[in-house]
Amino acid sequence: MRETGPLPKDHPPVAAKKIGLLLVNLGTPDAPDKQSVKRYLKQFLSDKRVVEIPSIIWQPILRGVILNTRPAKSAHAYSLVWTEDGSPLAFYTRRQAEQLAGRLEGVMVDWAMRYGNPSISDRLTSMKAAGCDRILIAPLYPQYSGATTASVHDAVFDAVAAMRWQPALRLLPAYHDDPAYIEALATSLERDIAALDFEPDAIVASFHGMPQRTLELGDPYHCHCQKTARLLSERLGRELVVAFQSRFGRAKWLGPPTDEILESLPGQGKKKIAIFAPGFSSDCLETCEELAIRGKEQFEAGGGEEFAYLPCLNDSDPSIDMLEKLLRRELAGWL
Repeated sequence: MRETGPLPKDHPPVAAKKIGLLLVNLGTPDAPDKQSVKRYLKQFLSDKRVVEIPSIIWQPILRGVILNTRPAKSAHAYSLVWTEDGSPLAFYTRRQAEQLAGRLEGVMVDWAMRYGNPSISDRLTSMKAAGCDRILIAPLYPQYSGATTASVHDAVFDAVAAMRWQPALRLLPAYHDDPAYIEALATSLERDIAALDFEPDAIVASFHGMPQRTLELGDPYHCHCQKTARLLSERLGRELVVAFQSRFGRAKWLGPPTDEILESLPGQGKKKIAIFAPGFSSDCLETCEELAIRGKEQFEAGGGEEFAYLPCLNDSDPSIDMLEKLLRRELAGWL
């Protein structure tokens, strides 16, 4: 906190200047019900960074078909992973912010979601009103993608565009190959694998999928995922099976698909596996339901015998240690 110095008698109050840190993750509905999920999906799937189809073609499909069919199914999926603290993603992102606030003295730490609540615009407005004139934006996506990282940047810039007196901004870059990130993943995996009552025949690293077209247009996401997996494999001293999940629509997506990998591994003699999602900083619907529940069913349907989903870094000590190191580096000169 930096004091503003003495003010003239008739000057309105001025908040002491502060440094802010805003953690941002993808988003979550407000509740696991059809209307909340519909509202969330409408915002998410209307983002032109997410669906790169001309609006004149896409919006009639979204509003006429998808938003009238998908919310009920997604609401059921959310109900399977919802807790008394809300969605796993919101809970863990909030916990990450709380723990970092206890470590980063002199920094106002908050959190937001790109889609849903709390919104980026609301949190930036509150931080500015509280006196933050320098704010570090930290998209919690280790691997850069236009559909995730760039979309957060868009929302941040839109929010500050409406401000007359804008704060100075910094953006946390992708950290897919940062030694601190690789070490946090390795430490977490080694701990979780050691706690299993079986030895995995294979370890699957499942990243969120993206349309193949994004790679062809120059998005580095696929390369970032592959590099993360390679570095982590080298650190662990064992092979990782890389796959991509959450396919949507008819377009060709990055592969191989996680569901097909899970169904095929038992036929290759890999009947005991562990799976984790290194691209997700916190557990969410795609990990708790798609991997831990449906993934297990797919693996067993293919003849698998032992299956373990290993949780994301979440608010674990390795996670917070890693984030603190990355964020202190980006805050250098401000603190």
